[in-house]
Amino acid sequence: MGRRAIVTGGTRGIGAAISVALKEAGHSVAANYAGNDEAAKAFEAETGIKAVKWDVGDYDACVAGVAAAEKALGGPVEILVNNAGITRDGMFHKMSKQSWDDVIRVDLTSLFNMTRPVIDGMREAGWGRVVNISSINGQKGQMGQVNYSAAKAGVIGFTKALAQETARKGVTVNCVAPGYIDTDMVSAVPQNVLDSIIAGIPVGRLGKAEEIGRAVAYLCGDDAGFITGAVLAANGGQYMSG
Repeated sequence: MGRRAIVTGGTRGIGAAISVALKEAGHSVAANYAGNDEAAKAFEAETGIKAVKWDVGDYDACVAGVAAAEKALGGPVEILVNNAGITRDGMFHKMSKQSWDDVIRVDLTSLFNMTRPVIDGMREAGWGRVVNISSINGQKGQMGQVNYSAAKAGVIGFTKALAQETARKGVTVNCVAPGYIDTDMVSAVPQNVLDSIIAGIPVGRLGKAEEIGRAVAYLCGDDAGFITGAVLAANGGQYMSG
């Protein structure tokens, strides 16, 4: 049964793969994006998935954006994937307040901004799926990414707490924590650095965005109704936690 879905940051990289995987699973998808109009238009033309622009770090923009997406989809959102994220890397003793605020706003506060406008509808309908995208660096930390690691660790806490609140309403809340995925951002890393990263991944390669997309699609389906509050580590064995 097809559902109506929003994927934030859904026109590029991992987000684009998630949007496509959800469409292939039979869902109607609206892909949010923030700034790259050219990439969004190309994605829309290639996939037929509606791209809708708003800033996930702005609560009022999210309320309006959800309303626009629901109009395009023809009804209330039943699946929400909070994928949008940015980095502003730097050693903490040199980090600016702006770099901290920007990352927390987009990578963590956005979960409230996006989930709050849709959660009541999911609870009332007795069915809903929220999947939040964290990171291996939210699980283990990463030098030079105190802001990003803090935000992505917060994503995990958000997931586990909200899952407990909504479980009896038929709404599951789960998290996927990707490791290093073969996206444009990772491919831009110098080759010697990339080689050292791959050397630390037991499966011996970077992950594929499509692998993350299919994992998210599973968690959004009816078959995953007994899974909630879970953190799925998709990192090739690079980091394991109990």
